[in-house]
Amino acid sequence: MRHHGCVDAQHVALLRELLAPTPWLERTEDFAKALRRTRSPGGLMLVGTPEDEPWHLAAHLDDEARYSGLPQIAPSLVRWQPPPDAPPHLRIGLERLADARRGETLFVVNGEEDAPVPLLERVDDARRTGATILSLDQGDRELTSLAHESISLRPEREPLTFEGLQHLVSTAAGQPGADRKPGLRERLSRFLDVVSGPRILD
Repeated sequence: MRHHGCVDAQHVALLRELLAPTPWLERTEDFAKALRRTRSPGGLMLVGTPEDEPWHLAAHLDDEARYSGLPQIAPSLVRWQPPPDAPPHLRIGLERLADARRGETLFVVNGEEDAPVPLLERVDDARRTGATILSLDQGDRELTSLAHESISLRPEREPLTFEGLQHLVSTAAGQPGADRKPGLRERLSRFLDVVSGPRILD
C-alpha cells in the first residue's frame, strides 16, 4: 500500500473549500472531538467489515497522531482474520473487542448499506463493557443505534464520497485544540508527511 500525501492533502483542502457553505465541516469536527476523547494511547480500536478493513483510514489516523502530538488517536486496527505471521500491530484480532473497557473507543467503519450481524454483536458487547462506540457509515440504522456518536453519509445525496468523508474525519482528528498552537517540530513534521505521504503499514 502506498499513499500519496501531497495528493491527499490537496484533496482534503479542496474538499474543505467546497464544503465550507455546508454543515459537513462542523459535523466532521464534532465527530473528531469524540475521537480525541479517547483517554490513552492504544485505547482507540478501529474495525471494519470482514470484506473491507479500513487500512487507509488507519494509516492517516496514525500519521495524524504522530505529528499532532495526540497519541490517543493512533488506532489499533482490529482485523477479522489476521495472519499469524503478521507483525504485532497487524495481528490484532476480534478478541481485542472483548477486552474493551470504559475510557476506550471503538470506531466502526462500514461502507455497506448494512453491517454484518457478527460485527453488530461485537459492537454491542463492547458497548456493554463500557467502551464508547463511534460509527462512520452510509446510513446503517442498526449500527447508528448502537453508537454514542455517528456520522452517516449517503453519497447519492451529498457532495462528497465515503472515502472523502474519511479524509475529512482523520484530518479533523489531528487538528490541535483552540487553546494550543502547533510548535515548530509539529509544523515541520506535518510538512514532511505532506511531502512524503502517510507512513505505510508494514
